[in-house]
Amino acid sequence: MASIMDKLKKNSKIKETEVLADSKLFSQKELVKTEVPMINVALSGDVDGGLAPGLTVLAGPSKHFKTSFALLMASAYLKKYPDAVMLFYDSEFGSPQAYFETFGIDTNRVLHTPITDVERLKFDLVGQLENIERGERVIIVIDSIGNLASKKELEDALNEKSVADMSRAKALKGLFRMVTPYLTMKNIPLVAVNHTYKEIGLFPKDVVGGGTGIYYSADNIWILGRQQDKEGTEIKGYHFIINVEKSRYVKEKSKIPISVTWEGGISRWSGLLDLALAGGYVVKPSNGWYQKVDRTTGELLDGKVREKETLNEEFWKPILEKTDFKEFIKSYYTIGYRSMVEDVELDLQEDENEV
Repeated sequence: MASIMDKLKKNSKIKETEVLADSKLFSQKELVKTEVPMINVALSGDVDGGLAPGLTVLAGPSKHFKTSFALLMASAYLKKYPDAVMLFYDSEFGSPQAYFETFGIDTNRVLHTPITDVERLKFDLVGQLENIERGERVIIVIDSIGNLASKKELEDALNEKSVADMSRAKALKGLFRMVTPYLTMKNIPLVAVNHTYKEIGLFPKDVVGGGTGIYYSADNIWILGRQQDKEGTEIKGYHFIINVEKSRYVKEKSKIPISVTWEGGISRWSGLLDLALAGGYVVKPSNGWYQKVDRTTGELLDGKVREKETLNEEFWKPILEKTDFKEFIKSYYTIGYRSMVEDVELDLQEDENEV
């Protein structure tokens, strides 16, 4: 005789219905590892982790490397899956073909779709997602939702009406409310570039544009900040700070540094040095010098070097492969979980003791 579980499963009109223990939707998500360890940490809390299916929002002011971070993730996805394609929704038209190629992206594997308003994006994106089968490899990048008008805003401009547009936030909320279930069910990552604005007040902070719908739907939200990297008066590049505004995996409000230079682009090993110092894997024997250390014996290893000389694989490979540094990073950044039942029992015991 069939069990009640079998009966309920058979009667469900939704084909994805499955026993939770066997559900593909709740299985371990397959992460796409990028070439930059601390980008992987910002995405998943793990240097060997990376981009997961779902919505990732990269927000910040203009010229904060948002598109570059999105293309870095897309490049990693396309490299991992040779049959994968990239669906690129473009409202800014600021990324020429050569820009994709600098990230190793074959533009023959990119479907470029220009968009002018939120509603046009919504209709096309939902239609695309509806027709993608789970197992087909697609990564979606939107550049950007921060620059998108609503349909009403465009119509008002054409009709020479100068009235306030109250429909844009509602349209964006509807877009992501519709899209989010598809991303999980079809196992698809979506990276959306967005803008920020300053909150009004005595101590204004950066706020992600587009209303609350983006916050509700996103798995990851980064707010990017930057500082100039100067040598004398000459700007050599930028030090970016990834502020983790929301994450399913990383402690919120974590700050992760990434450096970018004009000559070399994203510095692959940036951000690791501060962590290694905090964990005692590297020490500063004197001002401006760094040296690896054996944490069990306290012995200094390999001679001291300047900071620039730490930015290479030769310096970091032994630390990442032969120590527990990776586990230290996980414990530093990832969200911990423990039994909620034990917590409830403990609370009840405390309440009884008080009585």
